[in-house]
Amino acid sequence: MGKITGFLEFARIQEAALPVDERVRHYREFVATLTDEQAVTQGARCMDCGIPFCQTGCPVHNIIPDWNDLVYRHQWRRALEVLHSTNNFPEFTGRICPAPCEAACTLNINADPVGIKSIEHFIIDKGWDEGWVTPQVATTRTGKKVAVVGSGPAGLACAQQLARAGHAVVLYDKADRLGGLLRYGIPDFKLDKHLIDRRLAQLAEEGVQFRPHAHVGVDVDAASLVAEYDAIVLAGGAEASRDLPVPGRQLDGVHFAMEYLPQQNKVVAGDAIPGQIVATGKHVVVIGGGDTGSDCVGTAHRQGATSVTQFELLPQPPVTENKPLVWPNWPIKLRTSSSHEEGGVRDWAVTTKRFEGDGGKVATLVAARVEWQREGNGVMRMVEIPGSEFAIPADLVLLAMGFVGPTSKGLLDAFGVERDARSNAKADTDTYRTSVPKIFAAGDMRRGQSLVVWAIREGRQAARAVDEFLQGSSLLPR
Repeated sequence: MGKITGFLEFARIQEAALPVDERVRHYREFVATLTDEQAVTQGARCMDCGIPFCQTGCPVHNIIPDWNDLVYRHQWRRALEVLHSTNNFPEFTGRICPAPCEAACTLNINADPVGIKSIEHFIIDKGWDEGWVTPQVATTRTGKKVAVVGSGPAGLACAQQLARAGHAVVLYDKADRLGGLLRYGIPDFKLDKHLIDRRLAQLAEEGVQFRPHAHVGVDVDAASLVAEYDAIVLAGGAEASRDLPVPGRQLDGVHFAMEYLPQQNKVVAGDAIPGQIVATGKHVVVIGGGDTGSDCVGTAHRQGATSVTQFELLPQPPVTENKPLVWPNWPIKLRTSSSHEEGGVRDWAVTTKRFEGDGGKVATLVAARVEWQREGNGVMRMVEIPGSEFAIPADLVLLAMGFVGPTSKGLLDAFGVERDARSNAKADTDTYRTSVPKIFAAGDMRRGQSLVVWAIREGRQAARAVDEFLQGSSLLPR
């Protein structure tokens, strides 16, 4: 619980960040970990609230009050053990998770919440610096073989848990490097890729084998995997981007965000990308107001865009949520990311009507303003405001409107797995079993587009389900 009166004595401490004019010159991380003293002070703010709603707000159910108290008492290594007991990769969540735990913090009812995410960031960075993060190699082997397809956070967590249970695990991914969207979706300035490589080295020492360049269902036969392995976990993510079928969509310069972002990650990694999509000297328009759109904004700034505009179809949310109404649930409110702080224009309640081009290349985006009206049955309906049409220059348009599920032809079809109404792999959260014997599904491929922390949770839970399937029981946590 930290210090009894700490929440009355100390203010919330924000992690320090490099000034905008410095950080936009490179692709390195720019947010600093808390100092020991700052972490102690922040941990002291964790109050004796009785019911720690932060734990239920956290998808992996981190034991937050315990490690807050341990940090306050300078018991760093014990805090790391408690943190790792529920989360395989806190260095990922401590950087890129939106922190639903903080929204659920009891202190958030009428004050600033405890900086839970910054403390998590501190604990794991401290653990790596001190050499406390070491491989956990299974002492006995089960003789069972498991294939995990997809090396994003769900696949990585699942593979690690199964290896620690003593199974022989092989991790497949179609990309040249492992990490899924951690590697080729999230910009390096938010998540440095050496963090992934460091964890992969740990997984390798724990016995996980890697198969990059292995596109299961395309150049790796699904039937051969079924014959070779005792269980298969499908954790391929939700990669099908939502399209915008308006006139001019076919023009050169209109791209999905996930065509644009991975290329820059590859360049940072040292790859040469012929014909790379770049924002340099261009008027950039990002359509979609979520995290992916924000990542496009930050990347465009670093590439030297002439201007960056971001459109969102929904109305602008309130700056501050109605806490008595929504707490401890995740609130709808205006969120300004570090990329937004770096510049650009944000606009809400805007619909794109068409793209216009010159010589086959996009040059103009024509949009209109909309309002949302509630119909008699309570359903909200979008209505274009008459006379509100406008046009802006657009040399590069990035579609960041979310994902609609797994790719239409790929992993699920190769194994003959039944899909749910949203085209995801159909499986429940008790057994994670699909419609095909000994094949399981977890992460975004099962639940749809979500957060990295949800992916880690599903990977861990699926690992336990597989272990129970193979062994009859399991000591792995859910």
